[in-house]
Amino acid sequence: MEKVKEHFEDEAHKFDQIIRQLTPYYDEMLDALILALSFSVSGATQVIDLGCGTGTVARRIKETFPNASFTCVDIAENMLAMAKRKLGTNARYQLADFRSYEFDGTYDLVVSSLALHHLETDKEKKIFYGKIFNSLAPGGAFFNADVILASSSRVQEGYMKKWKDFMRKRVSDDEIESKWIPIHHEEDRPARLTAQLSWLCDIGFTEVDVVWKYYNFAVYGGRKGLGK
Repeated sequence: MEKVKEHFEDEAHKFDQIIRQLTPYYDEMLDALILALSFSVSGATQVIDLGCGTGTVARRIKETFPNASFTCVDIAENMLAMAKRKLGTNARYQLADFRSYEFDGTYDLVVSSLALHHLETDKEKKIFYGKIFNSLAPGGAFFNADVILASSSRVQEGYMKKWKDFMRKRVSDDEIESKWIPIHHEEDRPARLTAQLSWLCDIGFTEVDVVWKYYNFAVYGGRKGLGK
């Protein structure tokens, strides 16, 4: 994780450009996440963004739900500085590694974007999803926009081909093969989407669904029942 922190510190100032070069239809993915949220626009909603990066997701939620209150968590100080430029002082910023993060409040919404795949094992991910569930208020929701794995290696090969095809329109083949794909294999630990949906159901989430998907990228999540 130290390497992840280092390159996020280094790339914070150009992260918004990089993310659109490497992530297929990034803005469409965020549109899908926002659409999945059905809170009252006029209501006071407590939101926590895990691995908030430059604050793009939080700002998009803020634009739709102006009365929401935000806690932004990230491991990289430079990322939080960028987030502060987008959200200002009307948010709480916490410099922390979300892998060991202890929730210090109850939230109506937990979101994450392109971060939770850094949890190294399936066991860690499932345990962390349980912590998220416990931090939610009854009726609260969790949605994750992230890189995922296919259900088989054969299908995963197709996913990787489509991902490279997308990147190839924006960066060179050499940069893809010498930089971004090696970083992906070294630092990212995505899990099968089908497994993650099963974990969410096992934990107790309801209305579990995939609200958007483009090969190896997806937006998925669920709700905590009112009686939980």
